[in-house]
Amino acid sequence: MTDDTEKTTHFGFQTVPEDEKAGRVQGVFNSVASKYDVMNDAMSMGIHRIWKDAMMDWLAPRPGQQLLDVAGGTGDISFRFLKRAGHGHATVLDLTEPMLIEGRKRAEAEAMADSLDWVVGDAMSLPFADNSFDVYTISFGIRNVTRPQDALAEAFRVLRPGGRLMVLEFSQIPNDMMQKIYDLYSFNIIPRLGQAIAGDRDSYQYLVESIRRFPDQETFLGMVQAAGFEQAKYRNLTMGVACLHSGWKI
Repeated sequence: MTDDTEKTTHFGFQTVPEDEKAGRVQGVFNSVASKYDVMNDAMSMGIHRIWKDAMMDWLAPRPGQQLLDVAGGTGDISFRFLKRAGHGHATVLDLTEPMLIEGRKRAEAEAMADSLDWVVGDAMSLPFADNSFDVYTISFGIRNVTRPQDALAEAFRVLRPGGRLMVLEFSQIPNDMMQKIYDLYSFNIIPRLGQAIAGDRDSYQYLVESIRRFPDQETFLGMVQAAGFEQAKYRNLTMGVACLHSGWKI
């Protein structure tokens, strides 16, 4: 006999029990960790670097700030943040330890070792006290969270009053023809790149599907506001292929 009240969520285009999604996401990133940075360059033709720099431009890190970089993986955002701030501290949190291990191997990690912590943890249940950080970032990670609204609530909890939320995520192009062209690229090319570079087509098929299941810009803006953030805004990048959402804990 099945439990008709069992909560479900999406894993790409599949419907799965909520309590299975985190394990499945871990499986994806365990598989691709060693090739993750190379694949980011290949999939976006290097444009993800421009998006992350745009994130830092809007964020404008200041000396001495404390950053929590959730789903921070191999540390890209934290490294950029610390370089822009001049001095400060970044805590990189990720559900998947192999991603953090790859991050620690990077030259930037060694140069900034005194300013970095690497923590295995869940975005929906952060292992930190209330009012602990000045800035919370999550880059290409919130769409993989089982309950994104819970993650936003946790972001609000751990930020200090006056703290800043910044979310960088793939989004929707507000032009039907351009969206169709982008979908053709995403569904036909990216899984093949995953197979060729990382030896893993299925994981990149999931990642493409997860982008299509993620809320559009206005819907996600409403979620940011519902979590308690004020002065919430967004900026499209590359016509909406990616989007930055910003909010303040006031």
